[in-house]
Amino acid sequence: TPFSFDVSVWEFFWPLSCGARLVMARAQGHKDPAYLSETIEREGVTTLHFVPSMLQVFLENGRLSACGSVTRVVCSGEALPAAL
Repeated sequence: TPFSFDVSVWEFFWPLSCGARLVMARAQGHKDPAYLSETIEREGVTTLHFVPSMLQVFLENGRLSACGSVTRVVCSGEALPAAL
């Protein structure tokens, strides 16, 4: 989520409140599934937050084999389709 959106507040403070690290994507990086996959792998990211439409794009175009560290995916901001 771009940091200018109000929903990003919990994304900043939740990891810090439980002793985790915060990994921020480069500008516009949240729209690039390949970049996200690389970042997830490099940084060992465990928690992701997507709007459902971007999660769909990520699942279709990201390198999921690089995302073995992910244990949790949070979706908000749009209706979550049952198929997803």
